[in-house]
Amino acid sequence: MTLNEITKLKESGSRRDFLNLMLGAAVAPWLISMVYPVYRYLEPPKVEEVKVTNVKVGKVNDMEKESGKIVKFGTKPVLVVRMSDGSYKAFSASCTHLDCIVQYRKEYGQIYCACHNGRYDLTGKNVSGPPPRPLEQYSIAVKGDEVIVFKEAS
Repeated sequence: MTLNEITKLKESGSRRDFLNLMLGAAVAPWLISMVYPVYRYLEPPKVEEVKVTNVKVGKVNDMEKESGKIVKFGTKPVLVVRMSDGSYKAFSASCTHLDCIVQYRKEYGQIYCACHNGRYDLTGKNVSGPPPRPLEQYSIAVKGDEVIVFKEAS
């Protein structure tokens, strides 16, 4: 409040005007102190994506044939499937419907999403249920006895 405003209030002589001005000046900071924490709570923090080029899955003999394993690829889950012939395939482990985690089911011979009974074949193509598109595919390399998942440069 400036000296000019106080002088004008003294001249008008109204205590009510002075109190209204003081209360009005106090409401704005009070509103900010109530709204700002709610805004900060609702706004998600900015998290940088982890840049990962490859991830070691494990040894060749660690996985049985016709089995699956989920590994972290940065901040994303990846499903690694060992086929009956001993080869490997890797797919995003997030269902394309609602981002539920998928798993390999030996009894179906498919990748299965338990959330809404979504199924994918072993090429990642959606074959039943609500998933709208195929799973993202990752590349696999076997170096020595290590299995490595990597993503092709786009």
